[in-house]
Amino acid sequence: MQLIEQVKKIYTKLLWTWNPGSEKESGDAIVKNILLHWFPNKISKKSLSWNYSFYLGTISFILFMILTITGMILMFLYVPSVERAYSSVKDIEFVIAFGWLLRSVHRISAHLMVAVVFLHMVRVFLTGAYKNGKSVGSNRPTNWIVGIVLLLATLLLSFTGYLLPWDQLAYWAITVGTNIASSAPVVGEKIRFFLLGGNTINQNALIRFYVLHVFFLPVIVLFLFFYHMWRIRKDGGLAAADNESLNQKPENNAPVKSKTYSLLGITNGTSVHVQTTMVNEEENSVSSVPHLLRRLWLVTLATIAATILLAILFAAPLEEAANPSVTPNPAKAPWYFLWLQEIVTDTTLKLGFITINGAFIGGIILPTVLIGLAIWWPYRDRSGLNSVGVWFSPERKKQNYTFIGICIIIIIFTIIGTFLRGPFWNFYWPWESWPTMPVKF
Repeated sequence: MQLIEQVKKIYTKLLWTWNPGSEKESGDAIVKNILLHWFPNKISKKSLSWNYSFYLGTISFILFMILTITGMILMFLYVPSVERAYSSVKDIEFVIAFGWLLRSVHRISAHLMVAVVFLHMVRVFLTGAYKNGKSVGSNRPTNWIVGIVLLLATLLLSFTGYLLPWDQLAYWAITVGTNIASSAPVVGEKIRFFLLGGNTINQNALIRFYVLHVFFLPVIVLFLFFYHMWRIRKDGGLAAADNESLNQKPENNAPVKSKTYSLLGITNGTSVHVQTTMVNEEENSVSSVPHLLRRLWLVTLATIAATILLAILFAAPLEEAANPSVTPNPAKAPWYFLWLQEIVTDTTLKLGFITINGAFIGGIILPTVLIGLAIWWPYRDRSGLNSVGVWFSPERKKQNYTFIGICIIIIIFTIIGTFLRGPFWNFYWPWESWPTMPVKF
């Protein structure tokens, strides 16, 4: 019995911050635990709810950690050389115990992270959470811009990892992607040369993509994430908290015994009675530990389980080894760039002897305009404080409809490029069969 009691004491001493026994311990846990120090002592109930943020930011970070852990293991098994890259991936897939699952989890996590980060930014826009609320010193537009950079870094992180298997799918997807980048005037060819380390996709390109994928881009994403989280704390938490406090009315409350009140002025008599008028924050907030902590654990476990399940259902593909002499028809970019490839095709027009460069319009001008609009929008938005942190605020109806329309167009073009484009990039309905095409050598 004494041994059991000692074990319980040790267990309580080590893990009390994760399961505090009182309000005081809950507050102390935030200060004394380096991981929990990310969170405030109290969190509003609206910020804690499932249907406000859907915990998309949390899921994004969990997916990034899954990618980091699985990627570190894969680094011990992968050989970044043109001669051995494909065979090492093939060994991971068919020789290493559960290597297929490890690779599939890594690939599914990468795809999910691109989608979830995009959805997270959609949520921020539709709730007007990029606007400053009542919090003094907040600068949410800056954090919105950081989120845009995080999305671009996530796309690059996935794009650089696409080449590493060195199979036909990877080789020609990178070929299409870098060719679109090369269409930029003046600097296009230089950008392509920088990415590939030359004019062709060879060992220089592979090692550059590998180093960018395993070191530089993850460090950038991690640094931006830490700043993003710090900025959220500085901005007063999620925008939902600002909206909630805006709608609260001050009430007459008795003074708290633990607080000291200063008195300005002169009063008659021998005693002083203090009556405070303040917002009752306790009514609409709960302790971050354990309430927020429990939800984060639940989201973490659900994300890991869903990722593993998807990895089992949709195994990572591995086609024939990369062959520059054999061109697949059609050659497609990675799925998250297919909307650009579709726009490139739609904007390539011949007017007599003049050919309009669709790669320049759809691959350079349009994405640049969209990114510029996204950066400028928080400073253009003139909606009031009541629209901050509110889903589909009536005051922001036109803005939300415009944004949703752009997102729907991107999704439609992605679906068309993924499922409805066949040989020579011709359009085929799902029930139509593709013609048998000879292999081009």
